[in-house]
Amino acid sequence: MKKLTYLTLSLFSISAFAQEVSKERVKTVISTLASDEMKGREIGTPENDNAANYIATLFKENNLEFCTGNSYLIPFDYNGKTAYNVCGIKKGKSDKNLGFSGHFDHIGTNDKSGDNIYNGADDDASGITTLVGIADYFKNKKPEFSMVFIAFNGEEKGMLGSQAISEDKNLDKIYSNMAALFNFEMVATESQWGKNALYMTGDGFSDLDELFNKHAANGLKINADPYAKQQLFYRSDNVSFVKKKIIAHSFSTVDMTKATHYHHVNDDISIVDVDNMTRIINNFGKTLDQLNPKNFAPKYNDQVSFN
Repeated sequence: MKKLTYLTLSLFSISAFAQEVSKERVKTVISTLASDEMKGREIGTPENDNAANYIATLFKENNLEFCTGNSYLIPFDYNGKTAYNVCGIKKGKSDKNLGFSGHFDHIGTNDKSGDNIYNGADDDASGITTLVGIADYFKNKKPEFSMVFIAFNGEEKGMLGSQAISEDKNLDKIYSNMAALFNFEMVATESQWGKNALYMTGDGFSDLDELFNKHAANGLKINADPYAKQQLFYRSDNVSFVKKKIIAHSFSTVDMTKATHYHHVNDDISIVDVDNMTRIINNFGKTLDQLNPKNFAPKYNDQVSFN
């Protein structure tokens, strides 16, 4: 009888933790996107296309369905060239969905000698790694919400990719059912509140953070925007969805008073806190596990501008 109980507990333990995302996985994804071979992932370059294809491969590994058509790659025009956003969906128990996004492009290279690659590990390979990690977490689960994963292109040139995909009529059914969009922007470093914490841009415009924190697992915390005066809410990819009146905020850990790596060549794997990122991803997954369309229906207040 004791053996049976032990076996049952062991199996329960395995099933309870099997979906956790490993540090190795997090490091592999962010290292690949931020590698020198990707040459800074500037839109319009072969390396940017390589990054899009790599993300599509990760989506396929997680058995995501196509958002539209027969590919994860969703084309749009960039100065006469074809560039791609990447989109995949995991069907949950409800048609209501949550969106998870980040941008995979960065600013390329410069002409100086020595290290001339803007690897963009924090900006924003970290955001892509986070949304991939959430897809990893739910690979063998059926969440209450369906989940839409979008990797935007062209953010550095003026949020071109998020604007293009937000206007794609083929995705209107997804957007009409989107309860909220979590846009991850620079989450590779420890926040000013310490580990296991992020902040939300435009926190004064909706109750998303309060509702999320109410169910947050293992001490994960979404804090108020410390840079409200800079109006980052209107200056990141989430704004393309705000214009559609979808609840959409950006989530970050970066302390801009200390972020000497921002748009510099030292934004590489050396500044990434893999342990903290892994912890945030897994706790995000555990929190999302608690959410459903009845207990999580965030709303904007009258302070937000949709123009």
